[in-house]
Amino acid sequence: MSLFTFAPSRGPRWPLALQAALGIGVPIAVMALLGQPALGYIAASGAFTVLYLGSAPTVDRARALPLIAAGLMLSAVLGVLVAESPWLVSAGVIVVAVASAGLAFGFRLGPPGPLFFVLVFGLSAHVVAASDVSPLVYVTALAAGCAFSYAVALTPLLSARARAKTARRLNALLPGPALDAGSRVLLLRVAIVAVVGVLLGLVIDPARTYWVVGSAVAVIGVAAARGAAFQRGLHRMLGTVVGAGVYAALALLHPSGLWLALLLAALQFLIELVVVRHYALALVFITPLVLLLTGAATGEIGAMDVAGERIVDTLVGAVLGAASGLLHPRVMPESR
Repeated sequence: MSLFTFAPSRGPRWPLALQAALGIGVPIAVMALLGQPALGYIAASGAFTVLYLGSAPTVDRARALPLIAAGLMLSAVLGVLVAESPWLVSAGVIVVAVASAGLAFGFRLGPPGPLFFVLVFGLSAHVVAASDVSPLVYVTALAAGCAFSYAVALTPLLSARARAKTARRLNALLPGPALDAGSRVLLLRVAIVAVVGVLLGLVIDPARTYWVVGSAVAVIGVAAARGAAFQRGLHRMLGTVVGAGVYAALALLHPSGLWLALLLAALQFLIELVVVRHYALALVFITPLVLLLTGAATGEIGAMDVAGERIVDTLVGAVLGAASGLLHPRVMPESR
């Protein structure tokens, strides 16, 4: 995909975009009104649940999304359990990246693949270590967010037309486990970037290894093609740099409470509208969203040094993920 062109539309994206926006915005708004905004920021991470299987009928998503939520919750539990040990967090990043990639590729989960399992693990460890939120409270808030986002994803079932569709069996919706040639290379790439990314992260800052690895995993994606690796790497680097600038401008306003809820919901809506058509433009919105959400959860919103750190981490991860594309043969059909 060129930096100057949009990929063809794959159908209306606004229903999924609206679901994701509600999933991230409503928990923040509700908890802000109740005087517990920190819990809202944690619960908002549950919106990652609805980002999977977005093109599937709602009757199919009703069966599969609980598995996604369970995977996110398991990642979070592992994260909070090892939060006090940077070494265990780094080792956990590798374990979660490889395990989630194996399952995502083996069962043909599709985009966004293993990315959010890695990020939820890292974010959970980081927030619990950097704030006074207890592990139990963190996991409970995230579980509530996942449950709310799941309920939002099921709202189309209020329509008789949506309910009339015949649901596929889970083994038809998520066939596997099986790894074809392309998927095996993708899994190998994730394993390599996880190990190398953690080693690089230990040099940069042990607390930031998950972001380096997450950036690399995002570049790898789910497409088994050498060209896709380099294109996504370029898009991620440029989009993140611009997005960090957007974050810096927004952070100067010190958004909080309902204003922050509206801002994050708007960013999430825009992300889902454009992510399948122009990855770099999506990163312009993804970067400030994640930085604002993480900063709000840890009380670091407005910290310009954090934005600078994220640019460095993302550049390192993007280069690593793109370089791992050399493991693919020059000509290889996409695995899915």
